[in-house]
Amino acid sequence: MPQPTPVPPRDRSGAPWRSEGAPPSPPPRKKISWRNLVLAALIVYLLTNLVLSFLNKGDEPTVSYTEFSKQVADGNVAKIYSKGDAIEGELKSKQPVPGGKGDYTTFITQRPAFADDDLWANLTAKGVTVTASPVVEHRSFLANLLISLAPMLLLVGLWVLVARRMGSAMGGGLGGLGRKTPPRPVELAGTRRTSFDDVAGIDEVKAELSEVVDFLKNPAAYRRMGARMPGGVLLAGPPGTGKTLLARAVAGEAGVPFFSASASEFIEMIVGVGASRVRELFAEARKVAPSIIFIDEIDTIGRARGAGAGMGGHDEREQTLNQILTEMDGFSGSEGVVVIAATNRPDVLDPALTRPGRFDRTVQVSPPDRGGRAAILAIHTRDIPLAPETDLVQVARATPGMTGAELANLANEAALLAVRRQHAEVTQEDLSDALEKIQLGAERSLVMPDEERRRTAYHESGHALLGMLHPGADPVRRVTIVPRGRALGVTLSTPDADRYAYTEEYLRGRIIGALGGMAAEQVVYGVITTGAENDLEQVTNLARGMVGRWGMSERVGRLTAFPADSQVAYGLAAAPATLDTVDAEMRRIVDECYENACRLLREHRHRLDALATALLAEETLDEEAAYAAAGVPRTKK
Repeated sequence: MPQPTPVPPRDRSGAPWRSEGAPPSPPPRKKISWRNLVLAALIVYLLTNLVLSFLNKGDEPTVSYTEFSKQVADGNVAKIYSKGDAIEGELKSKQPVPGGKGDYTTFITQRPAFADDDLWANLTAKGVTVTASPVVEHRSFLANLLISLAPMLLLVGLWVLVARRMGSAMGGGLGGLGRKTPPRPVELAGTRRTSFDDVAGIDEVKAELSEVVDFLKNPAAYRRMGARMPGGVLLAGPPGTGKTLLARAVAGEAGVPFFSASASEFIEMIVGVGASRVRELFAEARKVAPSIIFIDEIDTIGRARGAGAGMGGHDEREQTLNQILTEMDGFSGSEGVVVIAATNRPDVLDPALTRPGRFDRTVQVSPPDRGGRAAILAIHTRDIPLAPETDLVQVARATPGMTGAELANLANEAALLAVRRQHAEVTQEDLSDALEKIQLGAERSLVMPDEERRRTAYHESGHALLGMLHPGADPVRRVTIVPRGRALGVTLSTPDADRYAYTEEYLRGRIIGALGGMAAEQVVYGVITTGAENDLEQVTNLARGMVGRWGMSERVGRLTAFPADSQVAYGLAAAPATLDTVDAEMRRIVDECYENACRLLREHRHRLDALATALLAEETLDEEAAYAAAGVPRTKK
């Protein structure tokens, strides 16, 4: 499917959703960096010390007792106050500080205990007033404490202010794990909304979702008939089929706000945060109802409860799921809010989530057919200049099973290839080479010995020739002995038409084709190599499915011996005797197919040699050249 337009960034990093088409949000608060914080703290510290230095400027100096005696003898002391041996005083006129800078008027000194200078007589003779209160008023203990703590208090206050601003920007509370006030939605201003015109290849799904669009556009008509707005739509299908794009197209067609979030974004370390985020998301959606909430990968939190639950069933995932269930069909209700969710695993969802009233509809989104692939390619190449001879229908015919995302990647790879080749337009060759790169892998520059190269040519010729000869096999599209990816050579076979059900003859043909490389090495060289490892994996999976899942063995019968999604521990689903029978039947089918492969190659050894010779000469053969080299007429299968 076409790629959706870029989703705008969140206005706060803690917001677990994005939105488009919603009312504009206030401008985000300016973030404060750690560098600015340290700089501000340094400025506060310096200013505080400067202020304290001014406050302490008038403190009286401590002078020696000798200096004090000299001033008394000169008659320059106006008054003194004494407590014990400590003496405070004030001069009649300023005097320079001995050994220091500046002048002083008030002073402090200490009378030695051994002094015997008849101080009282000298003070009386000079007319010095001895006061009953201190000459200099000292600050109280509390004032001194506050002044000494002032720098620390200012820094703490600055830190709290910055922490609050950063906390609100990140979502508030516990370092951003919770949120006190939910952020306003982000507006997608000036961007074209996605519509059904951007969706192709899944017309039946669009038709089913168009009812939701009509309900959002004309709710009064449905209310008159007593119809209830669907609470939720579950989009199920393989990755890349366009589930997210469909949800955005529904919102764009209806012209309503669209909120999107991934289910994993609700989960946090602390239990309860996910549930609070769900409440806030639904509250935001209700403010601008009618609106759409899209939750991607809902199986992350929507798995059936009871399996692997946390302590007492109160782990974070279940708390979040319970809140979603309540919001969708609880006492509060979700009036005017349609929830669309996407998942690749609808089978693991909790039954309470998929019941009517919550997800009223489950829509299966499958890969497109041939016509759908051509329409998707046409959408993805709207902005790509194509050469006049380019045939998108032919490309669609060669891409069975590809999803919309894979077709979008194909168009982009072709455009990149055209740029590297300095083409003015994307040609059919660019599209074919891009498809070859995606299906076969990128070419590797590997120099192989001649004998290794010849063995590889026979290996790939065995695959290709059996695909041409066996009536159930897919026709050969391309054969190459150029190393690609991890393989030394590749044979590409695809069906003429899309297949939805497979016969036993077709599956046996695929097994025979997969064993063709090993059979060719056995027929020509009498030995086999490790190059058939990937072929044997395909053979094993096909044979296991035929015997254990699809009832294509008379001995095993019409039963499923193990689950479809289990490839290793499937033995738990069947009795040991049944599994022994499955293994024996798998070996029987594979041995029969291998014998047929060797027999066909011996009977057509001249065709095998001719095809290998053509491969050694050309390295890569397309469909027409491969059939011509083997001397096999191309017929529809």
